[in-house]
Amino acid sequence: MSSLLKNKANFSALTPLSFLYRTAEIFPKRLAWIYEKRKATYQELLIRSKRLAGAIKSLNVNKGDIVAVMLPNVPEMIEAHFGVPMSGAILNSLNTRLEKRSIEYILKHSKSKILIFHEDYIGLIKSLSKRIKLKYIIVKDKKEINYRGILEYDSLLNQVNFEKIKENYFPKDEWESISLNYTSGTTGNPKGVLYHHRGAHLMCFNNQMVWKMGYHPIYLWTLPMFHCNGRCFPWTIVALAGTQICTNKFDGKEIMKLINKNKVTHLCGAPIILQMIIDNKKLKKIEKKINIMTAASPPSPNVLEEIEKSGFFVTHVYGLTESYGPAVICEWKTEWDRIKSSSKRANLKARQGVNYPSLDFLDVFNVKSMKPVKRDGKTIGEVFFKGNIVMKGYLNDKEANKSAFKNGWFHTGDLAVIHNDGYIELKDRSKDIIISGGENISSIEIEKIIIKNFKVRDCAVVGIKDQKWGEVPCAFIERKNKTLTKDEILKFCKKYLAGFKIPKKIIFKDLPRTSTGKIQKFNLRNFIIDYDD
Repeated sequence: MSSLLKNKANFSALTPLSFLYRTAEIFPKRLAWIYEKRKATYQELLIRSKRLAGAIKSLNVNKGDIVAVMLPNVPEMIEAHFGVPMSGAILNSLNTRLEKRSIEYILKHSKSKILIFHEDYIGLIKSLSKRIKLKYIIVKDKKEINYRGILEYDSLLNQVNFEKIKENYFPKDEWESISLNYTSGTTGNPKGVLYHHRGAHLMCFNNQMVWKMGYHPIYLWTLPMFHCNGRCFPWTIVALAGTQICTNKFDGKEIMKLINKNKVTHLCGAPIILQMIIDNKKLKKIEKKINIMTAASPPSPNVLEEIEKSGFFVTHVYGLTESYGPAVICEWKTEWDRIKSSSKRANLKARQGVNYPSLDFLDVFNVKSMKPVKRDGKTIGEVFFKGNIVMKGYLNDKEANKSAFKNGWFHTGDLAVIHNDGYIELKDRSKDIIISGGENISSIEIEKIIIKNFKVRDCAVVGIKDQKWGEVPCAFIERKNKTLTKDEILKFCKKYLAGFKIPKKIIFKDLPRTSTGKIQKFNLRNFIIDYDD
């Protein structure tokens, strides 16, 4: 047996690049993407991706170098997911909504050699180019603009001799990095998270399996592609010879228009996307079921009930940048369909759930004893991961890697309980737990109660300093109905919460969010310092 070794005939490195080679060979004329009045076949996507790889190489970018992209949900972003790694470089997708300081930090920290950017960000890029010397490539959409010292994307691609790039590129080692994604940096500078070809390849199969996707899905981009490489869906949809519908307009009316026009079958988005669809006044029941995958905070039972009545089926997932996006899914069981109470079904669906197939181990541990907590749905511990869809590690950050991978597990920093059926349910981030008079208070528990009020659109709870108790809960509420008062909220909370869990301060305001819809609690904590009611 020991004489049976890997060889070129029986082993090759796993990579999502292989999906495009296969699909373009089998379905060359099938539409790969649609964007407004533009569209492209799989044959065209492959050619342009290879041209991009050739253009990158012509700019003296070597294997393992970083190529940054700052693009919205446009077709060139799909091309970058293939063309950049085809050149042997590592794709660094920048959050397009970051401020200049963070963009500058990421470009310097990653030592990016090239920045491919959209024309909408020219003002920011002109300012950055004075401080950071690298090669800038502009993707033009509609404007006829020319800037000295900035290369033009399509012109570069057209200059490439296709005869020199015909051969398909495969990494020699599947552990090679395919992409670099930066965390949101809520507690300091963002950390650079490296993905490998193997993990990205396996994540695509995970997406297909857990979402029960068939061939030729029509996928609408209501999730930013820069977020965890769009949860690996740019590669997943190509594997299934599907069509990707690109859009940068995120409102309920436009989403429904694109769904109906293109016969969309799948889309992803934070709960705020679900709310946008519901708020669309022309929302009617859809004849064919449409699948929505949502992450971030769990959607409220009210939102779940309302959107599923309209013909959407919601799948709730959970993960981190460090796990290629979602790694845990609330796997729906057919016997739950027989539960008559819609609120009970919604509560089941709001749980985070069980592990993705390629996440070998998922558990909730007591961090002091390093043993799993009781499966009673009450005992809180930290969520630990282990498996092929956990990141390689943080770029140039030994201390962060040491802490994240302590004792052979990936420590998520999220606190949860685990139920007797093995489904986990998040209770808080470890840093978001409120310790009041020695008692631990889950901010998520309070948020779940407040959001049940039909006058509430959304809610976030943080701890604020208190002379007597150390910390007490403070609720920030986005109102759906302007008549909602603080007294109403307090009376509502008293029905469902113990006295020490009731918010001691209530503030009505729009909630600050990340580009992917997550509420920025650190901004709320900063707000409270200067707040005077």
